[in-house]
Amino acid sequence: MLLTTSNKVILVKFVIHLAAFLPLLSLYYLAFNDQLGADPVQEVIHFTGIGAFNLILVTLTVSPIAKRFKLGYLLQVRRLLGLYSFCYAFLHLLNFLMFDLQFAWSLFFNEVVKRPYITIGMVAFILLAALAVTSLNRIKRKMGKSWQSLHNYSYFIAILVSVHFYWSVKSEILLPLFYMSLTLILLAFRYKKIKELILSIFVKKITSK
Repeated sequence: MLLTTSNKVILVKFVIHLAAFLPLLSLYYLAFNDQLGADPVQEVIHFTGIGAFNLILVTLTVSPIAKRFKLGYLLQVRRLLGLYSFCYAFLHLLNFLMFDLQFAWSLFFNEVVKRPYITIGMVAFILLAALAVTSLNRIKRKMGKSWQSLHNYSYFIAILVSVHFYWSVKSEILLPLFYMSLTLILLAFRYKKIKELILSIFVKKITSK
């Protein structure tokens, strides 16, 4: 029996929930049972950070796949993927605050100012939070055309996260370089759209003067 479009969307969303939630459940189960090796704090921070990055890249992959293979229903799962990427990013930041800094806010703000990779990471997180909040249908309708303009910043977020990852690694840079290359490849599929976005921002700055 062939699945209807709505059933396909439900099935894909179910798979996304399992693939995104179960690893988190396993991670914290192992952490609380002291089964994450010699440095569980860094393991948790790294896992949630790389998980957020993976989900951002998967979100960017949806549109090219949907267009190439004519699977339009996949576009309906981008919001769920985006929300999970924000969830992982939030846990990444929370783990850093809670375990590494023990909620020493003054130290946190000093780190944001003094360490460029943390500064870039925070900019990416704030933008990702803005996308998550405005993904609600009510807010989307109120924003109108400006909604799409805001959500085009997902491309900028991917670049920021790739730089954040690269700068945060002191050694073993092959993985960050791989992620950076993958990010650039995915953004290359949107070359025309990104070019139009840059031009529109440039025009707005010129006209506002």
